[in-house]
Amino acid sequence: MRGRAVIPWVTVETLAPEGFSVASVGEAARDFGDWRRVLQRQLARTPALYDGLNTRDITEALRTSIEKAVELDKTFDTGSGPHRLMIRPVFGPAGEVHAVRWWAGPDPGPVVDPPAAVGATWDLDSQTLAQPVGVSALSGIAPEEYVPRISIAEFFHRVSAFDRHAEVLDLLYRPEPGGRMQFEVSMLRPAGRATRWRITIRARDDEHCRGAWWLIEDITSDDDPAVWPTLESVGLREAHRRAGNHLAVVQLANTSISHWLTDPAPWIRWDYLFRPVDVFHPDDRFRLVELGDRVRSGESTEVTVRALNYSGGYTPTTLLLYPYPGFSNRELAIAHLTRVRGDITAEETDPADRALPDRPIGYDDQLRYRLAGRLRHSTVR
Repeated sequence: MRGRAVIPWVTVETLAPEGFSVASVGEAARDFGDWRRVLQRQLARTPALYDGLNTRDITEALRTSIEKAVELDKTFDTGSGPHRLMIRPVFGPAGEVHAVRWWAGPDPGPVVDPPAAVGATWDLDSQTLAQPVGVSALSGIAPEEYVPRISIAEFFHRVSAFDRHAEVLDLLYRPEPGGRMQFEVSMLRPAGRATRWRITIRARDDEHCRGAWWLIEDITSDDDPAVWPTLESVGLREAHRRAGNHLAVVQLANTSISHWLTDPAPWIRWDYLFRPVDVFHPDDRFRLVELGDRVRSGESTEVTVRALNYSGGYTPTTLLLYPYPGFSNRELAIAHLTRVRGDITAEETDPADRALPDRPIGYDDQLRYRLAGRLRHSTVR
């Protein structure tokens, strides 16, 4: 005799005030599907539910869970015996509800707990992604490397086999009502073990957020095959490494590094910063902004700035800037970064001349953990 089919959890995203939609049903993405239609379809697959539950009941329960940020667990009678409705909110970094998950079926019955999920918030002003401590429960994140905020460059650096960077940056840096995306990413771990996340994003520009709310679902499966980088990506990265090339995507208007196209420049501290703009000296940032018009017109240009290094000082670095092809916002540039050779400047060596703020500039404990080599992330993306 065949076992009874496992009823899937339905994940309803609540990322923007214009309304919510279905992000996923079980392991299947729904790409902002109409939640009422999915609800009716799920009820139709379990006819007994109609004896004690209707769409209005579930709708009210979902709204209660969202508005009060609480779990709900309700048992009700049907002609086929007792049934159960469970609703579990997914919280963001400040305790906001970024999604709710619901399940309805026989009680008792085969219920598989939903995989881990968290909400995150992209704040455009700080250019950081705020994430709750619960993100450490997702596959691919070690508790020792958790920090409350990361840059988008750090997020991209963790993922592999991903080619929608420009779309993501377009949405994050120009948040407009209705802007949304859903995609999946892999993160390589030792021995080729892959972890998979499904990410749903909605842009926001309101009193709660100027940026975007995220929903991150862990969809890692033991059945997933090992993921290895392509021969092309390995070859290109190795060629750049041997040639000493360091290429990055730079947000000129926002004076930050958005993504490394090659291995990061080893003399630049770009990660574990409280503010991504601190990668460049405060007195040099305006020069990057001024070059925006030239790059947007299709020209290439060159500028030498001071880049933060891992000793807390600054290293003179030349950026050869090229237009980023096909980017709708036209705020991005491809930068070829070169460390200035010759005489070592006092700014690079003299601790008294670091020109750093009195407060710490980043998450130094986590940075030391990474630099010690205990995190073995692959550098091939």
